Amino acid sequence: MAYNRYIYDKAENVLSFRRQKAFQDAEERRQKIYSKLPRVREIERQLASTGFSAAKAVADGSSDIKTELSKLKETNQRLQTELRILLVKNGYTTADLEEQYICPLCTDHGFVDGRMCGCMKNLLREITFNELNSLSPLALARFDTFDLSYYPNTPDENGKVPRVRMEKIFNFCKNYAEEFDGHGKSVYMEGGTGLGKTHLSLAIANRVIERGFGVIYCSAPDILEKMRFGNFSKNFSRETLGHLEECDLLILDDLGTEFPNPFSSSCVYNLVNKRILLQKPTIMNTNLSHEQIKKFYTERFLSRMIGEQIYLTFIGKDVRITRGRMK
Repeated sequence: MAYNRYIYDKAENVLSFRRQKAFQDAEERRQKIYSKLPRVREIERQLASTGFSAAKAVADGSSDIKTELSKLKETNQRLQTELRILLVKNGYTTADLEEQYICPLCTDHGFVDGRMCGCMKNLLREITFNELNSLSPLALARFDTFDLSYYPNTPDENGKVPRVRMEKIFNFCKNYAEEFDGHGKSVYMEGGTGLGKTHLSLAIANRVIERGFGVIYCSAPDILEKMRFGNFSKNFSRETLGHLEECDLLILDDLGTEFPNPFSSSCVYNLVNKRILLQKPTIMNTNLSHEQIKKFYTERFLSRMIGEQIYLTFIGKDVRITRGRMK
């Protein structure tokens, strides 16, 4: 997948920092070893000298170059053996004298033989996800901070007990996060304001991220505004749209609060439909009822959007108001 210059620049800065740190850390290790074992520095200098002598012999075209190179090779091997034994006896290895890169394959340059290294691909993807999630409340919600005591334990006007319903939803969300594999069913969360939809969807996201999957959180109004005004620059591009379509889990919050028009309906439908075709799960949250969503979007859209998903209806009273009263 292609990325814009902004994402590449950030990736290159990260790789540059990694290389610099590897060099600095190696230099610190070398100085400590030199101070404890001065002979190590001498051996390294002698090894460098044999390499220079070999290059000079080839350049000068010595009449007996084969014999000379053979002697230099023997000297080199003897010095390397002495160095290795000396280091091991003192609790070190030859690797302690060298740079230790996060990716030994490309030595943190991002490319191997002109081809992009896997570490660079992962870094570009990680930076893109971080950019998209930079303004999200991902860090604010976890399963262990979800309090069921704020939900009434008595039946509502429909005979449903909010705490019982929400306990089932809570357990479903925990299991969903633990069993998430990057495919499977999407989730559609419906219910009034302040009932925990965003909290539980973000708790799922945090657990899924901990398990190594890529998650993008965005509010429907925000992402649609960027699409509408063609903000394909620093923070949003066609490559970014590709990540929205292909990330392991997409959380689309506040669905139905965007300005209703054919453009917004088309964008959301195309995004969700593409993810359905790719078998990529989406969690969608809305404060609107089933009937309100039906009026907001077309019947065809609603059928496709909800028909392919697990439907969760949140009930109870606004937790934020209840929490405020209790405080």
